[in-house]
Order: sequence, then C-alpha cells, then structure tokens
Amino acid sequence: MARFAKPETPRPEELLVGPRSRIAELKSVLQVVGEFIRGFRSLHFVGPCVCIFGSARFQEDHPYYAVAREMGRRVALLGFTVMTGGGPGIMEAANRGARDAGGPSVGCNIELPSEQKPNPYLDRWITFRHFYVRKVMMVKYSYAFVVMPGGLGTLDELFEALTLIQTKKILSFPVVVMERAFWKPMTDMLDRMVLEKTIAPEDLHLFLLTDSVDAAIAHVEKHAIEQFGLRPKPPAPSRMLGEPEHVGARLGRAPGGPGSRGEAAG
Repeated sequence: MARFAKPETPRPEELLVGPRSRIAELKSVLQVVGEFIRGFRSLHFVGPCVCIFGSARFQEDHPYYAVAREMGRRVALLGFTVMTGGGPGIMEAANRGARDAGGPSVGCNIELPSEQKPNPYLDRWITFRHFYVRKVMMVKYSYAFVVMPGGLGTLDELFEALTLIQTKKILSFPVVVMERAFWKPMTDMLDRMVLEKTIAPEDLHLFLLTDSVDAAIAHVEKHAIEQFGLRPKPPAPSRMLGEPEHVGARLGRAPGGPGSRGEAAG
C-alpha cells in the first residue's frame, strides 16, 4: 500500500471519498434523500421512543446484557417504543426486554462490511446504508436516550445527543448513562474539560450517570413524560396514503402541548 493510500473497504461511502463528477454527486444526494424518505415512512407511526445505545459485543451471559434487558422492559412498561440500532448485544437485550413486557420494539439497522443482522426481538426494523441518516432517525423519534456500555459507535451516539442538546438543536431530552465504573474514564475527561474551560460546568448536568434502573426510569418519566406532556394515544395511519397499521408506542403528545420537538439532527 502506498504511504498515503486510503485503506480498502468492501463498500466505502462514495459521498465521502472526495470530489467527484457533478453527476456522481447528484446521484449520491438523491440516494440519501431516498433513504431519508424511506426512514420517515417506516418510522412515522412508531410513537414516542426511548433509544437505547450500547455495544453489539456483549453476550447473553454478560451482566450488562441483563441490565439492558431490564431497562428495555421497564421503558416499555412506561408506554414507550424501545428503539435500538437493531443488532446483537445490548441492542438485542433492550429489544428483548420490550418483548418481555409486551411493548413495541423497533430497530434502525446499518449495513456494515461484516454484516449486522437484525436481532430476533424486533417488531419492525429498517436497514440503512448511511450512518448519518440512521442517526437522524434515532434522534428524531426519541424522547429520551439511555446509554449502556459500548465502544466507538456508542460514544458517537452519546456525544451526538449531548451536542444537539447543548447547542439547542433539539430540546432538552433526558440522557441516562448507565454503569458508573465503566464510564469513569469518560467522566474524568469531562471534569478535565470543565477545568480547562472547554465546556461549561452546567454541561455536566446534560445527563444522569447512574447504576440504578429505578433511577433511570424515574428520570425518564419526569423529564420525558411529564416535561413533554405525553399521554396515552394510539397511532393513526392514513388509509388515503395507503399507510398500514404500524406497531407503535402507547404514548402520544397532546396537540399543541409542550412536547413540540425541536429540529432533528442534520
């Protein structure tokens, strides 16, 4: 490999490989727009979601899997749809917990060089090619975010949500970070950022750090259900538009109430 050559991947993102012909760029943009439209149509009626992030690598016998499964169950009992990245590990555990409680469970899967198959506990899923389209969908339909232990992808999702809240691109939805010991290096880094004045002290209050599922659920209930005026409401697809009955949460926003959402991630 040449010194400055780009590493080979089975299917790189064409839009990110540098300048191309105008026709090629237009084709890529249209493909992205099509993926957005497909995502909107697939997820429009899933109802208010709580998005649970975490590693795909934890197996069923890992303690984090058990915590994520209980979290998914408790979130579903609140009336939310449980949304995940649709894959194995923590994602599977959260969707499985929603299934345990008889609640709706959806996944935003992603095409990867090593195929990530949708887990078997999803009522509905959609597979995206582009990470940024996937992240918009996971933010757009969520009223809270729960972050379990994970790797680079989980960090990306966590800090995407925190940045959108900090910069007021979305409303102040609750963010819960589970497992204090795992995330201690990250919180130490954030404390250093406060000392160096690269973030404000109040930015540390953008999320709740806890080991307790009970505390996490209470936080979501107070800062999502109560703050945004959510109430029981079934989804209402349009027959005129040929929209089928969709799986969806048992919560909705009161018309004109305080739950009007801010701008989605873009």
